[in-house]
Amino acid sequence: MADANLTAVPMAASGYGKRSAPDQAPRSRDDFAHLPAREAAIAAYIDRLPDGAAVDIKSLAKQIPAYGQQAVSTALNNLSEAGHLRRIRETVGEGRTQWVTRSHFSRTARDDAWWEAFLEEGEGTASDPVPARAASRRHPTRLARSAAYEALVRLGRTEPRLGLSAAECSDLEPLAGEWLARGATPDDLVRALTAGLPDLVHHPGAFTRTRLTEKMPPEAPSAPEPSLPPRRRVMECTGCGVPGRPEALPGGLCRGCRGDSPRPELPGPAADDVRAYVSELRAMARTSR
Repeated sequence: MADANLTAVPMAASGYGKRSAPDQAPRSRDDFAHLPAREAAIAAYIDRLPDGAAVDIKSLAKQIPAYGQQAVSTALNNLSEAGHLRRIRETVGEGRTQWVTRSHFSRTARDDAWWEAFLEEGEGTASDPVPARAASRRHPTRLARSAAYEALVRLGRTEPRLGLSAAECSDLEPLAGEWLARGATPDDLVRALTAGLPDLVHHPGAFTRTRLTEKMPPEAPSAPEPSLPPRRRVMECTGCGVPGRPEALPGGLCRGCRGDSPRPELPGPAADDVRAYVSELRAMARTSR
């Protein structure tokens, strides 16, 4: 393939960039054997990029030195016609008011009907991949303990007869978490478990489990989830970015980028005017001698 740099892949702005199409065939050596050499090389490079990578013309031309921007532009149009690429503009965000354009790439070539169905069905609500933060090796951070776990730890501090070990706190954490999920506060939980204790508690862990189970508050009524406006999606021409319905963009290209609409020729001067102008020039030449 073309000499490409995969060690420093530029990422697009959040929400933009490459998106891998679903249900692709496993990667093989002959994925792009049906394409010309240039298109096959660029397709293989895009296929290896992570989702969210920048796949605009300038970024690809910079990362693949063998081809300039014009060559990359033409190759992307050809990949679109071959069924490997579509650009789709859609709304994102909490209110779904922000428009972003994503380049959906499929290692497996798809026909127009498949891409149209993909546009109508959408790609789910998966958000952009968030890069993982590397933990410090010198100063590893301890995982934050839950509010339920902290409430169980407080039991022994509030009432020594209910002092629990770390293992018992971890074991009872799901039950205590259910209390909080049902609307109880950590203070409510501590008060309910420490009230009216017998003079001697032989097994604090078992005693606490019994109270957590028997005094479990009722489930809180579930609040209706706020409904989001429907996601809007529209296909764009791979070549020029003009939006349109899939049927107006066969192969992902508009008529102009497919070459179906030749550029109109500008009207030239009339033949009589040309002859008169030439005669005038000749007369001026004879006079100047």
